[in-house]
Amino acid sequence: MIESLLIANRGEIARRITRTARALGIRTIAVHSDVDAAMPFVREADEAVCIGTAPAADSYLRQDRLLDAARATGAQAIHPGYGFLSENADFAEAVVAAGLVWVGAPPAAIRAMGLKDAAKARMIAAGVPVTPGYLGEDQSPARLKTEADAIGYPVLIKAVAGGGGKGMRQVDAPGDFAEALASCQREAAASFGDDRVLIEKYILSPRHIEVQVFGDMHGQVVHLFERDCSLQRRHQKVIEEAPAPGMDAATRAAVCDAAVRAAKAVDYVGAGTIEFIADGSEGLRADRIWFMEMNTRLQVEHPVTEAITEQDLVEWQLRVASGEPLPKTQDALSITGWAMEARLYAENPATGFLPSTGPLDVLRFPSGVRIDSGVEEGGDVTPYYDPMIAKLIVQGATRAEAASRLAAAAGGTRVWPVRTNAAFLARAAAHPDFVAGRVDTGFIARHADALIPTAEPSPAIVAAAAAAIVPAAGNDPWTALRGFRSNATPAMRVAVEVAGQPYLTDPASLPDAAVVDGVIFARGEAWPFGERRADHLAGASEGDGALLAPMPGRVIAVPVVEGLRVARGERLLVLEAMKMEQALVAPFDGVVAELKAVEGAQVTEGMVLARIVTGED
Repeated sequence: MIESLLIANRGEIARRITRTARALGIRTIAVHSDVDAAMPFVREADEAVCIGTAPAADSYLRQDRLLDAARATGAQAIHPGYGFLSENADFAEAVVAAGLVWVGAPPAAIRAMGLKDAAKARMIAAGVPVTPGYLGEDQSPARLKTEADAIGYPVLIKAVAGGGGKGMRQVDAPGDFAEALASCQREAAASFGDDRVLIEKYILSPRHIEVQVFGDMHGQVVHLFERDCSLQRRHQKVIEEAPAPGMDAATRAAVCDAAVRAAKAVDYVGAGTIEFIADGSEGLRADRIWFMEMNTRLQVEHPVTEAITEQDLVEWQLRVASGEPLPKTQDALSITGWAMEARLYAENPATGFLPSTGPLDVLRFPSGVRIDSGVEEGGDVTPYYDPMIAKLIVQGATRAEAASRLAAAAGGTRVWPVRTNAAFLARAAAHPDFVAGRVDTGFIARHADALIPTAEPSPAIVAAAAAAIVPAAGNDPWTALRGFRSNATPAMRVAVEVAGQPYLTDPASLPDAAVVDGVIFARGEAWPFGERRADHLAGASEGDGALLAPMPGRVIAVPVVEGLRVARGERLLVLEAMKMEQALVAPFDGVVAELKAVEGAQVTEGMVLARIVTGED
């Protein structure tokens, strides 16, 4: 067994690997950027090495510094986690060349499956069904447009070297293709250093089914059944579950056998995931499930597979990398119960899911839930890395039980002042269609109105905030007589501010609400409140045409200049934060009177970036 392990990653996955390594008696070494020095994953490791500054390109992606850290600490092996360098064949080869053990897929397998076009060609040769599309070398916009037209819309543009939803765009009509292609290529180049794309037919009722596979150095390959990752937003997974709803035994056997064939075709070793796209319009059928890609690493959603199989997949990785055979044979693996995982992100659904950063003054989770998190209360969410705060993982004897527990877990999560998608997750897990298993990748878009909380507090929240201000109203006769007059109604009206807005309401308790340090938490939402200020203005003035940065980030495109006449809705600039692009558009027809945004510049939330006026002056 490996005796010492350097974890070439950060946050939640670094803590996850450390937990299993410690249980196996393996010494762990963390690496970190300067801004991560106080993070839990650094403190929990046996040893830690700073490898650079905050940007990943200056730290977690520096292969030379990672190898230097391994040599300096006497590490025997390197585990790359997921993301960063986990699927970088050059790094894997460098690790092996340095005389270290690589706890990951063989470099040849990474290369074979890392480029989506080459991987599909290899799968076709192995008899694995793939979706129709264009995988050609000609990457000219004209050729790509011609191929998309021939495939028929809607189509999906995907970065050849992509993953995690980056460099991916759905195009519904020919007129939208050019802009979507340019954005996709730009994002792919920034994320992967490779702007090549492929075109796929977009399935109208798509289900995202993936199979966990594992191979060892002795030629054995097994599967650990399937996961359903259909609940997505902008191609990013939100809720994952195992097994897949509606999967019968025959279809499961077909798709899992195809996954094993795919892994064997590249002599796979270690943990991997074969991803399939299924046409769910008539339920899951073996003849309507096609190979999409292979992830040659551990997946973010691996805990749901661990839950239903009662196996520790990180332990499997470490044992396989040590040369041991797979811990279980195929016939010894089975499914028990149902598991679901929700990704808690630092983002605000009420403002279009814009990223949220800042201190975590409050970060509390309900009991009875597996929480895989990279941060803790009192820490910070920075703009430098992925915005995931935690994974909420639940298990039940049935799917309905698991869904109920997930809704309760998300609803009972408390985070402040960083905004999160907790309420959104709670609503999704409790939605009748989700509970009934009627899910596909369009679920969130279809039900957005019911899932996305409003920017305004509900009357119940306002009433609960008022009740928190006068908690003794029922027992204190002086407070209870506030506003008393002869023949008045018995109701007591309280002036309260919630999220900075004034309200006059009757106080009323909310059974599932909690108050922590001037914030009321209920059903995944968080609302700051207090007594109404005497100088509070009744309303805000109409906008003056100023465009404010909605989030901290970097300006990546400014296609306008001062003095240019623009139309309402026209794109003025593009920001990038936490690997996401956000376009700012003209609020009305007018002229760009002021332009402070500069391409490549970092901006802070609320900064004035441009101003539009209706006239020429």
